[in-house]
Order: sequence, then C-alpha cells, then structure tokens
Amino acid sequence: MYGEPALPEGFTALPYANADAPTGGRMATAEVGSFDSLNPYILKGSVPWQLSYLIGESLMGRTLDEPFTLYGLLAESVETASDRSWVEFTLHPEAAFSDGSPVTVEDVIWSFETLGTEGHPRYHGFWSKVDSIEETGARKVRLTFNTPDRELALLAGMRPILKKAQWQDKAFAESGLDTIPITSAPYVIEDFEAGRYISLKRNPDYWGADIPFRRGTNVLDEIRLEFFGDETAAFEAFKTGETNFTREFNVARWESQYDFPRARSGEVVLEELQHGRPSGMTGFVMNSRRDVFEDWRVRQAMIEAFNFEFINEAMTGSAQPRITSYFSNSPLGMEHGPAEGRVKEFLMRFEEHLLPGALEGYALPVSDGSERNRKGTAAALALLSSAGWVIQDGALTNEATGEPFSFDILLETGGSENASIIDMYVQALERIGITPSVTTVDSAQFKERTDAYDFDMTYFRRGLSLSPGNEQYAYWGEEAADTPGGRNAMGVKNPAVDGLIDLLLTSESQDDFVAATKALDRVLTTGRYAIPIYQWNISRIAYDADLHHPETIPVFGDWPGWQPDVWWHEETGATAESDQ
Repeated sequence: MYGEPALPEGFTALPYANADAPTGGRMATAEVGSFDSLNPYILKGSVPWQLSYLIGESLMGRTLDEPFTLYGLLAESVETASDRSWVEFTLHPEAAFSDGSPVTVEDVIWSFETLGTEGHPRYHGFWSKVDSIEETGARKVRLTFNTPDRELALLAGMRPILKKAQWQDKAFAESGLDTIPITSAPYVIEDFEAGRYISLKRNPDYWGADIPFRRGTNVLDEIRLEFFGDETAAFEAFKTGETNFTREFNVARWESQYDFPRARSGEVVLEELQHGRPSGMTGFVMNSRRDVFEDWRVRQAMIEAFNFEFINEAMTGSAQPRITSYFSNSPLGMEHGPAEGRVKEFLMRFEEHLLPGALEGYALPVSDGSERNRKGTAAALALLSSAGWVIQDGALTNEATGEPFSFDILLETGGSENASIIDMYVQALERIGITPSVTTVDSAQFKERTDAYDFDMTYFRRGLSLSPGNEQYAYWGEEAADTPGGRNAMGVKNPAVDGLIDLLLTSESQDDFVAATKALDRVLTTGRYAIPIYQWNISRIAYDADLHHPETIPVFGDWPGWQPDVWWHEETGATAESDQ
C-alpha cells in the first residue's frame, strides 16, 4: 500500500515460519457452540469462523509482519496502475485445486462474480467498485475499478478462489452441509459430524507447498475442531487431553485453574505472547436502530452505569486493562485530550455530525471500584433525565409517555463469563430503576437474530488490524447498517464515519492514513455504541508439549495466519515419557 515490501524477491520463507518444519501430527481445539454449514462464503447457516482461513486460498497472501503488504500465492505475479485504477494477476502455472484440476482464469472470474452477487454481503461492497473483470492473456486476469480507492488492488488479491465446475448445477447461496467447497488450500475437510466436530486433513499433493509464502507452513497432518456446549466442558476436554490447544481469555482463570496434572508434568506448555495489533472492540453493543438506544445520552448513561472496575476485579482480579477505543493499544488509536493537527483538520470537515467529545476529548468513566458506584449512578441518572427519563415509583419512566424504560439483553448459550458480567450489570441497572430482561439462545438462533439485528443489546466482538480499509464500511458504514447479515451491529449511520473511511482509503501518505484512522476512532468511540470490557494485549495459550512454533513472533501475534499455520509436531521428552 505504501513503500516497498520488506521481503526481497525470491525470499526463502516468511520470517516467522520454520522453512524446515517437519510434517505430521495434529492440532485439536475445543470450540464452544455448534455449526450447521461448511460454506464460509455465504450468508446462510452458522459456520465455524476458522473455516474461511483453513480452506480458503486467494491470489495473494497477507503477511502478519507488514499490515499493508501482500505476497504471491495463487498469483505468480501482479501488476497495477500507478493510480491503482486496475490490477492484473498472472496465475501460477502449478496452481491446482485439491482434486488435482488446474486453477484457471475462468475460475477466478466466476469466483469474483459469484461472491460479489450471491456470496456473503461482506463481498458485495468490493464487487460494486469493479467496473470490469476480463481475461487478458494466458493465465492473466485484470480487474478495472470504477472509483478511486487505493486499497482495491490489494483487496482483489485477497478474494477466495473457488472451483466453478463444482457449482454448475448447485445453488451456491443455499448450500450448507451438503456441499463442501473445493478450493486450492493446503487443508481439505475430510470428515465431520454436524455440531460435533470437523476434521481437516493436510493435502499431501498441495500444489504450493514450496512457494516462498507457504514454505514451512501448514505441515500438521490434521486440524480438528471439537464442539462443546459450554466453556466448562471445553476446558475439561483440554485438561484431559481430548484436545491439545486452547486460548484463555480470562486472566483469573489462567492463574488459578491451569495447575492440573498434565500441566504440572510438563505435558502441557503455558505461554504468554505479546502482540502489536489494535484492541478492537469487545463488550456489549447497543442497537441504535431501536428507539430505546437512539439517543446518545441514553447510550452514555448505559456506559456510566456499567461498573467496569468492580466487574473487572470480580472477573479477572483487575488484571486486564479496559479497552479505551476501537484502535487502542496501537499507533492508530485516538489520543486523549483535544484533537490536534491533521486529526482535527479531518474532523472539522464533518463538524456538524460529531457528538460531544470527538473534538474536545473523551474518556470512559472510572469508578472507585465499590459495588454501588455512586458517581456513575448519578451521572447515568442525570443523562437519562436530560433525555426525558425520570424515576417514578422506583422505575425509570418516559416523562412524556409514561412508558417504562425496558430492553432485552441477548446472550448465546455457553458464554458463562458473559452471563456473569451481565448479572452484575443488571444489578447496577436496577439501582437506576431499570430491570432489563436477559434472553439466552443457542448458537443458531443467536446468529439468526443478530443477522436480522433482532436485539436491543448483545455481546459484541470486532477484531481490528493495523491495516484498516474497505472492511470498515462493512463494520460501521451507513450502507451496511440495513444489510441483513452485515457486520454493522450497532446500526451506525453517520456521514462523518463514511467520510473518514473515504479519507483513509484515498490517503496517499502514511501520515494522512494514520490521521484519518485516529479521527475515525474518535467518532466511533464518542458514538457511544458499545460498552467496552477488557482487552487482551497478551495472548495466553496452552498446548501439548509436542506442538511447536518458531521463536520469532509476528507483529500481529496469535492471529489467523499464525496458528495453526506455522506450527509443527515433534515429540518431546515429556510427551514421549507419558506415552510409555
């Protein structure tokens, strides 16, 4: 996107991969929830999030050390105009699908057209900016764009490529468990049981095992996803060795519950990894489409009533810091205090659409840590009063209509940690005359309802990278707010948001890109759409001692593209001894 790639032409392998990693072994993870589809490229059905990474392959691949750089994968070479108005890819002559058939330009064109029209809505925005796609020579395909957007050339390289012939007589958008997409990736789905497990096996004839981007990666023979009804069952499966890799997001549990026999014997390794990516947003999102959360003062009141310091002490022993903005923990995050310089200049272009705090500065409330949170309660009541809500007979009531303040919190079955947080939050809300209902549904219902934006408040997690781009439209753009199955859960419709995304996409310098992102962070944070909880600046992972990864950790840390990609299996003394 800017400057030159860090790795030279003809590089041996990615700097965080082991080019000599041996093949063999398996990695099995415990997942909470269920699934009813194996097609990650459409809206229909509930699909394990890992599948798009494990079975998908694109023209180019993203490196986890360079946020805005891609390297050749299915494409042997790439050429683009100086203004990025078009991009042309030349397919690798050996590129092949898992069934041995070659990847052709026809497959590439069909994949772009089908995903852009029948695929998941996340693909539609890109396709709307494509003026034409055509075969321009042997193994060559060119996309020409209809709008200035310097990231489009890179996004074109990241679209998954599927086999056209597989779908000739099938309804692509209606598939689920009946048809497993044929791709060119290193892994193929070999076996599964709906809602129970998925077994992916390494393709020994994978076409790209020796290209630089893939060398030393995807060498485990099996990746297995085991599904459980709740977090407790999933953790027990790891403790007993039924699964051999897990991530722990609760530091209190990490410090108190990982002293089990397999960990004490050395059969299990506990590791903490740093990373340099943004915190993203994790917490409880308010649906601003609903009347109850349309007013920003009400949303701020909900944030004031959320006693984070008390909840954090109860859940983690106050060991995990709070998310302070969408891009916090990174150079792209907003700075405290008034906006200055280029950030202020960009914000001023949209001054009429800014909420209080965007220009002047904004920070989340901090309580004294006591359960009653008198300061936060008082602030919440004052904001609600200014928005027309008053306490009558112990209940918060609309002063004009007499209707009580009520809303529902939607949770997914198995999320015991979220349920515990919400229990404490409900008690805090009762102190200001609000008694919300809490509805818990299974994973299929949860997806169906969130796809339809059928909720008032729900758990929300949105990972963000150091290379924000067109996906920001999908996350908080106005057009995505009413698209079923979209990712704009909070229903943001703010010209300042769309305008700042436009700016970061058209920036020709790194400085302007950073300033535009910092400004966007301010607008999103002061939109008060989500109640942030704690961030994970440290990844806590536990795994069997016969699983290994290189010592060099990429900037993105534990992120798709690193696990299971660069891991390998090799018996250690601890595991060999336990086998005896």
